[in-house]
Amino acid sequence: MTSDAPHTARLALVGDRSPAVVSHTRVPLLLEALAERDRLVLDAYWIPSEEAADEGAVRGFDAVWVLPGSPYRSEAGVLAAIRTARQEGIPFLGTCGGFQHALLEYARTVCGLTRVAHAENDPDADDLLIEPLACSLVGHEAAVRVVPDTLAHQVIGSQRTVERYFCSYGPSRHLDTLHAHGLRFSGHDEDGQVRIAELPGHPFFLATLFQPELAGDGSRPHPVVRALAQAAVEHAGRREKVRLA
Repeated sequence: MTSDAPHTARLALVGDRSPAVVSHTRVPLLLEALAERDRLVLDAYWIPSEEAADEGAVRGFDAVWVLPGSPYRSEAGVLAAIRTARQEGIPFLGTCGGFQHALLEYARTVCGLTRVAHAENDPDADDLLIEPLACSLVGHEAAVRVVPDTLAHQVIGSQRTVERYFCSYGPSRHLDTLHAHGLRFSGHDEDGQVRIAELPGHPFFLATLFQPELAGDGSRPHPVVRALAQAAVEHAGRREKVRLA
């Protein structure tokens, strides 16, 4: 006898949980809405940035979401979680600070740019990959143009979207090198600045400088959040098939 009940997927929420971070308080609403509206059931666990540095901290999860709230207490821990998700094909979403650190991990590990830094963590570094934005996006809504035939376009379903930001830092240097090593920039603001990145060939690897978790009131999860949940449930299904084989 078969069942059409959805698989329950294990979601690692990486970040330093705080009631002062709006994104963190929004997560329970999103999980409830995903289960009720979309039948996408996620069993979520918070992993503080220091614990994320442990070997295998996110291994065995069906998805990893690096949430806002930087500067993280452990940059190394966040980068380790991103690296594991990237290398082991675990569905990944990075929003705001998660976007910034996804680019930082890729630059250091894949591109060999071992000295690049994040200005929020190391403002005196000689080579800043993530720099203060010329115009802070804190509290702003802004348009994002989405590149056709990308994961971002498939997920969002439009070539233009208006999104909420809460950040003061973004990528500037070495973007050509990141692109040459396989990272794809699939969304830009009206000035051409990168706002979405993804990794072709990975089951699901998406990073946004905006915060899709803040869309609306939380009762209708943003397409990006829903897509992560769908990827996580599919990953759980594949793991179950391997287990039963």
